[in-house]
Amino acid sequence: MVHTYEVLVDIKEFPNQVGNTFTRETTRYEIEAESKEIADGMAFQKAKSEHPKGTEYDIRVTRLLK
Repeated sequence: MVHTYEVLVDIKEFPNQVGNTFTRETTRYEIEAESKEIADGMAFQKAKSEHPKGTEYDIRVTRLLK
């Protein structure tokens, strides 16, 4: 059975490799998946495609919405 999960992903991104300044943001996704583990992986792939310069991705499946 497919459920809708709320997934929060903290992303740490270095805009250039010269300095050590970085940006950090949290992105919220609603992922339809059969399990929390699948929702976790899908959120990681989505965050990685939206933030290709990201160096750290902290993924949290927080709620079951449906």
